[in-house]
Amino acid sequence: MENIDYKGLFPNWDMLTAEQQQLLLDSCYEKKYNKGQQVHGGNESCLGMLVVKSGLLRAYIVSENGKEITLYRLFPGDICLLSASCVLRNISFEIFIEASKDSEICIIPTDTFQQLSESSIVFSNYITELMAARFSDVMWILEQTLFTRFDSRLASFLIEESNIEQSKTLSITHEEIAMHIGSAREVVTKMLKYFTQEGIVELSRGKIHILDMRKLYGLVQ
Repeated sequence: MENIDYKGLFPNWDMLTAEQQQLLLDSCYEKKYNKGQQVHGGNESCLGMLVVKSGLLRAYIVSENGKEITLYRLFPGDICLLSASCVLRNISFEIFIEASKDSEICIIPTDTFQQLSESSIVFSNYITELMAARFSDVMWILEQTLFTRFDSRLASFLIEESNIEQSKTLSITHEEIAMHIGSAREVVTKMLKYFTQEGIVELSRGKIHILDMRKLYGLVQ
């Protein structure tokens, strides 16, 4: 496929056979998603392995009471495997993926993914490494949710969002923050009001202005 640097994306590209490389090139296809559009809707669908070309994706789960929590975010060059959960053994939970920004994605179909996993030790080992890295991300989120104070979690999220947007003014609602960190909007609003009283942030409609990044980092530590 044009404009995909597979050699840069996949460290062991040169270790694949010419036939395996061609299989990837021939079967992959690109798709564009608008901000807020759902990319993958749970285990009822099996989209394939995703490679982010541009934009930003959010992988999340939904509890029985409808509460969302972000597991990880995918940036340009990142790969998502759980969207191919139908060919991954022992994956029984539903994962949802949506575009946090307008995004362009390269999709490796499930049959290609499965064929390469079975025919190439190099590809299979790389997939194992990626799964281990994602598991580490999910465990970190679990640890944060269970054992970290909420003010620290919120501060950490605001810092991360500021780094992503390269701005201290964040265009995000309290509801969106709650979905990311697995909380209730009311709890987020209450803590943001506390941050306002402490001179850490300033709130306006649909925006959060970070006034004191040093204090935010202090809450995380």
